[in-house]
Amino acid sequence: MAGPRVDDIYDQVKAMAVSFRLRPGDRLNEVALSKQLGVSRTPLREALNRLVAERLFDFRPGQGFFCRPLDAQGVFDLFELRQIIEVAAVRAACIKASDADLKALRDELYATGIDITGLTVKEAVHRDEAFHLGIAKLSGNMELLHTLTRINERIRYIRWVSMDIQRVQRSKDEHKQVMAALIARDADQAAQLLGVHIARRMDQVQEAVRQGISSIYMEGSEVISARIIEEAKA
Repeated sequence: MAGPRVDDIYDQVKAMAVSFRLRPGDRLNEVALSKQLGVSRTPLREALNRLVAERLFDFRPGQGFFCRPLDAQGVFDLFELRQIIEVAAVRAACIKASDADLKALRDELYATGIDITGLTVKEAVHRDEAFHLGIAKLSGNMELLHTLTRINERIRYIRWVSMDIQRVQRSKDEHKQVMAALIARDADQAAQLLGVHIARRMDQVQEAVRQGISSIYMEGSEVISARIIEEAKA
C-alpha cells in the first residue's frame, strides 16, 4: 500500500507531467528526478507506475519511463471523449440533481465563474473545470466524475494554450445558457448546448498542439499558465 511519501511524490511528478515541465516523448531520467525531488528511486517508481496507469507516462520494457507524447490525434480523441461523457453527465444531472444542488451550482457559477478578467490562464481554466466537474457531480455517477477528472488532467495544458491564444472570455455566455437549461431540467437543450460548447475541430486542436510544443521548447509551460487574462466579453 502506498504511504504518504509515495502520494507526495505522485502529486509532484503528476503536476510536472500535466504541465509538460517534463518534455513530451522524452525518456525520464529517474536518477536525476530522484535527486531533484530528494527521494529514493523505489517510491519514485511506485508513483510513476501509478501515473502510467493514468496514461500520463508510458513504460517500455528494457527502456524505462517516457513522458506522454503531445499529438493532435490523441488530444482530439480526449476532447471527443470529454464531450461524450459531459453530455451524459448533464442529462443525468437534469434528472437526478435536487433543486437545492442546482441552485448552489448556479450561485457558484455567478459568484466565481463569470468574470475571468485579471486571472491567470491557470486560474481561469481551473474555474472552468470546476463548473464542468460540478455538473458531473450532480449526475450522481462517481465513476463518470472520476473519468472526467482524469481527462481534464490530460488536456489541461492544451486548454491553457487555447485560452492563451484567445485571451478573451468567450465561453461564459454558454455556461449561463447550460445552467439555465439545467435549472429548467431541459435535458435535450442542456445536452445540445454543452455538446457544442465542448466540441473542438481537428484544426483547432492542431493549432493548440503546435503552439503548445513551441511554448514548451521556447518559453516553458509556466509562462503560458501565468499569463493574465486581459480582456473579457460578457
